[in-house]
Amino acid sequence: MSQTESWGVATLPAAAESEPLAPITVMLSSRLMVLASLLKRGAILRYKRLTGLSLVEFGLAASLGRRPPMSVARLAEAVGQDKGQISRALANLLSRKLIAKSANPEDSREVLISLTPAGLVAHDAIVDGAQERNRRLLEHLSEAEFHTLMRQVDQLTAIATEMLESEKSSR
Repeated sequence: MSQTESWGVATLPAAAESEPLAPITVMLSSRLMVLASLLKRGAILRYKRLTGLSLVEFGLAASLGRRPPMSVARLAEAVGQDKGQISRALANLLSRKLIAKSANPEDSREVLISLTPAGLVAHDAIVDGAQERNRRLLEHLSEAEFHTLMRQVDQLTAIATEMLESEKSSR
């Protein structure tokens, strides 16, 4: 067995050692997806409680942030969805007076979106909540462990990006 093959098996908690796991559940990618899912679910609950915003809505507010107004197309790209997918969320944010629409002075056919003062309050609550969640997540790591983890996450992200590009070109 090669070293990389042995990395596919993780150390299991004592209680789980008697229960065989499907090999995929101990793979790094699977464990990272579980972690990401837990963090996402916690974020959704927190931001709904703090701001009353849905997942898509708080993603839009976070992307708009304290930046210049953004086109709907650019905003959709920033949140990884298409214009149709974000239209209902934008309508909800508009009805709650969290965003404002204006014509692009360089192209009157294009609509620009920005946060209103109330939207900035929601944005700031999202940022404060994210910082608190990040602090709680990392508070048990030493500074050296933190820097090692960040370096490894960056390395794995670069590899995953290459893997995605490879899959896209294999169509």
